[in-house]
Amino acid sequence: MNIGDVSRISGLPAKTIRYYEDIGLIQPRRGENGYRSFLDRDLHKLAFLARARALGFTIEDCRSLLALYQDNGRESAAVKHIAEDHLARIDEKIAQLHSMRATLAELVDACAGDHRPDCPILDDLGHGLCRGADQAF
Repeated sequence: MNIGDVSRISGLPAKTIRYYEDIGLIQPRRGENGYRSFLDRDLHKLAFLARARALGFTIEDCRSLLALYQDNGRESAAVKHIAEDHLARIDEKIAQLHSMRATLAELVDACAGDHRPDCPILDDLGHGLCRGADQAF
């Protein structure tokens, strides 16, 4: 299969497939003409990577997971450890998003949203400006 076929079947852009090759996640064969030639196992790896990336795993996590996937002697504890670390990062992001949402909801509720120029949202955003700066941009 050529890169266009693999892109269509896997749903990954050709640019992503080339990137995965550049960083060593896949190694398609090359014909005498220099064109990539993908085997079914390459397509399977790309599907694996696409699913892992859709779950938010980093490229390095994907590299580790792919190596473990291909290792019949792997211990599931190693896989679980990677997934637990990723889950902790997701939980941290969710907590940050909840905090951001709560802060923004308070600001939106505090803003009258009328014709007057005073606005708690802008006041809060400007609160982080350098001390001593007494004018807006």
